[in-house]
Amino acid sequence: MNPRSTPPHPRLIALSSAMLAVLAVLAFAAPAQAAEGDEVTWTVRTASNNLGSERTNYTYTVDPGGSVSDAVTIANHGDEALDLKVYAADGSTSEEGQLSLLVAGDPSHAIGAWIVPQQATVTVAAGETVTVPFTLSVPENATPGDYAGGVVTSLSAPDAQNGVTVDRRLGIRVNLRVGGELAPSLAVENMSVAWNGGLSPFAGGDATVTYTLHNTGNASIAAQPTARVSGIFDLFGTDAAAAQDVPALLPGESWTQTVSVPGVPPVFALIAGVNVVPVVTDASGSTTPLETVTGQTIGAAVPWTLLVIVLLVAAAIVLLLRSRRHRSKAAQQRADARVEDAVARALAEERARAAAGAASVD
Repeated sequence: MNPRSTPPHPRLIALSSAMLAVLAVLAFAAPAQAAEGDEVTWTVRTASNNLGSERTNYTYTVDPGGSVSDAVTIANHGDEALDLKVYAADGSTSEEGQLSLLVAGDPSHAIGAWIVPQQATVTVAAGETVTVPFTLSVPENATPGDYAGGVVTSLSAPDAQNGVTVDRRLGIRVNLRVGGELAPSLAVENMSVAWNGGLSPFAGGDATVTYTLHNTGNASIAAQPTARVSGIFDLFGTDAAAAQDVPALLPGESWTQTVSVPGVPPVFALIAGVNVVPVVTDASGSTTPLETVTGQTIGAAVPWTLLVIVLLVAAAIVLLLRSRRHRSKAAQQRADARVEDAVARALAEERARAAAGAASVD
């Protein structure tokens, strides 16, 4: 699994917004364009200037109180003029591991609030290209660290057939590092392990390890996790890689990983551990691995079918022993009764003989 050492390439993302029902199509590319079948007739790209040319996204390092000026270039490839909105929005990592931007109308508190386009709307004639400047101004009290967002162009139009308003958006990702002391930190939280052995008492089962990676620092962090499950004293230890890559997590974000390890024998006490190598990308694009973060938990890998069989056998043995003791006791009682009966008959016979002897003497 390879961490992201550079910001991810822009992607086409479908987003929804509220206005009865609003469909938004947001692409991050340079130039950005919609997927086949989408009614989007324009593209956006980063402007070529002293900050670079043919950039796939905007990447800045700005100190608190500083600012940077840039621009977005919009090209209309359709046959009609377009009236587009231009704005910025805060971003976060979606459940799919991609950048997701706040929809129009949701308030931004970082990049979306700090970037101000020179004009909020722009008209782009058919076949023409327009460049819209914008300024990113970082507040004096901004917390040092990494932020993500996007510069967005959008076109809203009613869909009479479906009775909704359709908001189609194209945007370009913005990566911002606010200068100051970086304190990258990653934690392993909410770790658990479960085992589901089959009906066969001697066969192994699947161990499922679940844990959450939480970016507790102020820098964007990628991660390289590996998991291991074993019995006590590392008996039957098995390593397992993550089922999916961990995306670069922004400060404060969390990502839950689930790892399945097949063929784990019933070791009764199942120990699961995870080792995570956090990776930080500096302003130049170089990656630096940090000290490994670990987590551990204990679960049960009990062969219940085998235990039931053992209990049934033990119960059968106990019942057999009790039955044997009962039969032995009954036999002893019968033997004692026969002895007592024989003694009683012998005594009776002896008394009868004694009485007969006494009678003959008289």
